[in-house]
Amino acid sequence: MAKVCWPYFDPEYENFSNRMNPPRVSVDNASCHDCTLIKIDSVNKPGILLEVVQILTDLDFVITKAYISSDGGWFMDVFHVTDQQGKKITDSKTIDLIEKALGPKSKSTEGVKNWPSKHVGVHSVGDYTAIELIGRDRPGLLSEISAVLANLHFNVFAAEVWTHNRRIACVLYVNDATNQVADDPKRLSLMEEQLNNILRGCDGEKVARTSFSMGSTHMDRRLHQMLFADRDYESYAVAREVDSPPSLRPRITIERCEEKGYSVVSVKCKDRAKLMFDIVCTLTDMQYVVFHATVSSDGPYALQVCYIDIVFCMLIYESCKEEIE
Repeated sequence: MAKVCWPYFDPEYENFSNRMNPPRVSVDNASCHDCTLIKIDSVNKPGILLEVVQILTDLDFVITKAYISSDGGWFMDVFHVTDQQGKKITDSKTIDLIEKALGPKSKSTEGVKNWPSKHVGVHSVGDYTAIELIGRDRPGLLSEISAVLANLHFNVFAAEVWTHNRRIACVLYVNDATNQVADDPKRLSLMEEQLNNILRGCDGEKVARTSFSMGSTHMDRRLHQMLFADRDYESYAVAREVDSPPSLRPRITIERCEEKGYSVVSVKCKDRAKLMFDIVCTLTDMQYVVFHATVSSDGPYALQVCYIDIVFCMLIYESCKEEIE
């Protein structure tokens, strides 16, 4: 049989661009009198925009403006940020943390390791097990969930709950009565069964579920994924904000730019914390890539314009492989 030879592909090639062109992060307090400019130049890669916005959000920064450009092989962003009091970021330790989290010393999966409370997963915040719950929301549901855990002698170390369109997504960190990780299969199975019974008690339309999270995932990111997978946006018609003036109600337009091959999504709504993070998460969950974007806020209003398209992100890496094969 003839010997078949294949070209050698170095498994470290995917990191080659990052080593040759490490990310450059600049924290500028001189160019603008009322905010700090964070400038990031880096090799483009799948999910980099979400990673950066996630880190800035976890640091409790307020993003007042942003200019995003990631078309092609390079990622160039400028963020105008303040702290929660509307002041510049001047603390040297915080600036050092920004440079480490976004700069060449960080890795694609390490963007949020400095904020363990944002992680989901077994052992992700010490000896605790993460439980994911999703179902229909109703009065008294959290009380019933707490009663089940108390009766089974589980301690709740931390929890985060989101509700939307009468659906609930919840992540709980629990351990046993001796403050050790809860890993007994029989007890976990019993807890899962009882929690599912509670969640399904009044859920005639959708199947509720309880699951144990394995690995480590960003908390807010995971809750986004859970609700999107649950198709919460189809559950009920979204109630209009009758108490808000028409000017503050969300206005979303989508236009197709045939010349550039993009779709232009424009969102104008009342400004709030984590708005940019939520929009980027939603687009990412829908398999869209943001090539360009502008973000601005003026008083109570926010305007975010994103140039998006559906792209198979791995094509970037596959094309690089083909060049050397």
